[in-house]
Amino acid sequence: MYLDQKSVMNTKILMMATAVYLGLTGLALTFLPQEIAQNLNSNSDQVTRLLLQVLGALYLGFAMLNWMAKNNLIGGIYSKPLVVGNLAHYVISSFALVKVVHQFSGDVFSIMIGITVVYIIFSLCFAYVYIANPTKLTVNK
Repeated sequence: MYLDQKSVMNTKILMMATAVYLGLTGLALTFLPQEIAQNLNSNSDQVTRLLLQVLGALYLGFAMLNWMAKNNLIGGIYSKPLVVGNLAHYVISSFALVKVVHQFSGDVFSIMIGITVVYIIFSLCFAYVYIANPTKLTVNK
């Protein structure tokens, strides 16, 4: 007896993609806060570096959560807290990014546009997962 893999895979790619994205971002923020602050033309003082490292830790935690939940049935009432947490993160961040992205210029503008697009795509994906019912698991003998 085994579970039909096709029915479990419907959100696995999304969870893996967000885990990898958040994990890489979290590692960069944790270990390169001064360089990131300088590239964003931000003040590279101790408080900024600390906040970037704390943000990196948050991203790493979310990445681990998403990675460990990648095989779970997600959508509708299943794993609702996981979906709501991701949805809130991506939607709120998307609004914040859209609001300020025009203030950047040059290479930083291109990077911020890319980040904004990624966040909007993940927002739409988690909104869909939130309202959609997952595929029912079927048991094959």
